[in-house]
Amino acid sequence: MSIEPQDTDGVCLTLDIWHPNCWTTSVTADVDAGLLGHTVYTSVDGSVNGHFTVYADTTDAVEGCIAEIEESPLTGEVTAMHRRHDFTHAIAAPGNATQDVFVEYDPDNSITESLVSRGFIHNAPIHVHDGEEHWPLFLADPNREDLHENLTSLREEEDADVSIEKITRSRSAAQSNADLLSVRQREVLELACDRGYYGWPRAVSLDDLADELEIAKPTVLEHLRKAEAKILNAELESTR
Repeated sequence: MSIEPQDTDGVCLTLDIWHPNCWTTSVTADVDAGLLGHTVYTSVDGSVNGHFTVYADTTDAVEGCIAEIEESPLTGEVTAMHRRHDFTHAIAAPGNATQDVFVEYDPDNSITESLVSRGFIHNAPIHVHDGEEHWPLFLADPNREDLHENLTSLREEEDADVSIEKITRSRSAAQSNADLLSVRQREVLELACDRGYYGWPRAVSLDDLADELEIAKPTVLEHLRKAEAKILNAELESTR
């Protein structure tokens, strides 16, 4: 993948990262749920508390993921946050069921500082699922050679697997609306688009999609409606 510097707007890129002693990747590798990483707070004792949203298609899956986090040898105290009606994320949380938590862990097991020291700016929540972290980052002064060198040194320093999932010229904090969706919501929405569900006349029915996905028709409709609502709300917010 190449970068041709043309202006000073920088680039937005998403890095797929796996690194040792990472509780988020070890937990999500074993459960049918994901994490959305928001902010990190440093404690006086040097440990950090990260604010995460646990998301899944069911409440049971969310609770199972939280149990895995609590049992991980790489985490300390895990605190569930009570819902507040006056609080909303700047980024809509994916998943049909969610729970916000604070998780205590050792900063030495985080790759954040290694990214920051190389000029990468964290510009959106981190998505973690299926044992891999997806980091949305901004790079203000992109250069193909420097980027290659930074990624190589990052891999060596952290003994990490790092690959570029996507890279685009930035509007400063560009973010794909697709990133608002859970993995399942995106899968169902993409299939609906590919099969012509949103065409006129429709090329397929909800029954057709349900048969192909091997799930119930009401479940297909629920995934589509929630995905549509998230994307439309994001578009409306961007025009205000």
